[in-house]
Amino acid sequence: MQTLTIPKQLVPKQLLIVLLLAAVMLATRFHHFGSAVNLPDASLAVFFLAGFYLRPLLFFPLFVVEAGLIDYATISGGVSDWCVSPAYWFLIPTYASLWLAGRWYAHRHTATWRTMTPLAVALCAGTSVAFLISNSSFYLLSGYFGRMSPGEYAGQVAYYYPPYVAMTVFYVGLAAGLHLLTVAAAKGAARSRPEQE
Repeated sequence: MQTLTIPKQLVPKQLLIVLLLAAVMLATRFHHFGSAVNLPDASLAVFFLAGFYLRPLLFFPLFVVEAGLIDYATISGGVSDWCVSPAYWFLIPTYASLWLAGRWYAHRHTATWRTMTPLAVALCAGTSVAFLISNSSFYLLSGYFGRMSPGEYAGQVAYYYPPYVAMTVFYVGLAAGLHLLTVAAAKGAARSRPEQE
């Protein structure tokens, strides 16, 4: 049996990323599309970014557990459990599609503008697959739509597709901006070191 080893130089960076992503999920998971006082749910972006930044697969189930615990706490606090049905288990492959899209993009990422094409492909494809998995499983397994045809259901949920993708793109865009600022600051700090010596 192989043991999981993370290079020592990556541990602080990865721990910081894990904590930041976990905090973002905790702060936003309570409302899907947000409101005047609540941020939109960033869970989809968190799984994409975790796939991009975090190499060990062990982080995927940790974020799945976090999402489940937040949902449990929210429902225990009085929020409706309408979305919790046998389809809830299909959030695992829903989130896996975004994790895998992030992994796919990680292998294609470069420090050039050309990186935008594979980022857009990964983000749109991963989010679209996630939307398809979560909504089709909810239609088939929730027990709420027995009299509604698949076409009628698809027409009803199509309304939610643009904000579903937009919020994920928005949060990943914020993370990309933060990433660029961090890289620029690190390069600036590296350039100024020789002058000080």
